[in-house]
Amino acid sequence: MKRRALLAGLIAAPTTVRAQARPDGKKIGYVYVGPQSNATSRLEIILAGVRASGQALSKDDVVFRVTEGDPAKLDATVKEVLDHKITAFIAGGPATLRAALRLTKTLPILAYDFESDPVAEKYAQSIARPGGNVSGVFLDLPGFAGKWIELLRECMPQLAHVALIWDPTAGRLQADAVTRVAESLGLKTDLLQVGGPGDYAAAFAAARARSAQAVVLLSSPMVFVQVKALGEMAARERMPAITMFGEFARGGGMIGYGPSLFGAFRQASFMAGKVLGGASVATMPIERPSTYEMVVNQRSAETMGIKIPASVQARADELVE
Repeated sequence: MKRRALLAGLIAAPTTVRAQARPDGKKIGYVYVGPQSNATSRLEIILAGVRASGQALSKDDVVFRVTEGDPAKLDATVKEVLDHKITAFIAGGPATLRAALRLTKTLPILAYDFESDPVAEKYAQSIARPGGNVSGVFLDLPGFAGKWIELLRECMPQLAHVALIWDPTAGRLQADAVTRVAESLGLKTDLLQVGGPGDYAAAFAAARARSAQAVVLLSSPMVFVQVKALGEMAARERMPAITMFGEFARGGGMIGYGPSLFGAFRQASFMAGKVLGGASVATMPIERPSTYEMVVNQRSAETMGIKIPASVQARADELVE
């Protein structure tokens, strides 16, 4: 039941656009917080999204840098990209968006950010008319994160204690929403903070030591850049776990449910293309993710003694058996 053509479709770019540098010198800036080994696929998504907007773009028109997962490098790397006199900046995640806003209030920024409410954070005056230099794709629906708790409870009716593994650079929006839903269901929660990619193993160990029966990995770019490895970790620990990204379940985690990060990245790139064509980011309505998926690893669940209910199986876009 696997439906894995998503990424191929997202990065496919029109073949009629010649890959030549723009004669007007306009450039897109981007900082990837993951490893260099994943950079090519991200660059292809930028090219595809911008070209889909009708704008020509070559790889030479993209100022692209990586931080190799080191949060300490983020501010300096964003500054390096902005110093190239780019036309628009694509910000992936709240930490990158905040880093860019510390440096500029005028450069158009197109974000894809699943952890922030752009109006509450004062990035925008309204969804329909941002009014500043930020637009993009936001999951400003904190209640969505509560669905992870509801799904865990549906799969584990006796669930009483959940650990929430949290990257504080993503803000508290999801953490607070999940905690409220857990409390409404009578569940105990432990909020376990991580400061870097290497902290997740200790967080899983802490969840086990506190007798948590399941884990919610609150989403952040730090989760996504190592999502398959985190799925493998959850499987090794035999810990029922859920997060936003489908690749988590494909890697061995129990459930991945949420918007497609690659899809939102392409949406933001499309919007950046409109800026290259002369559109004003101040009047460009903020969008929500257009593509969602639920991936359930039934095999992993069975090894943990959990039977995925038929109601959950029926809603899944993909079952790993």
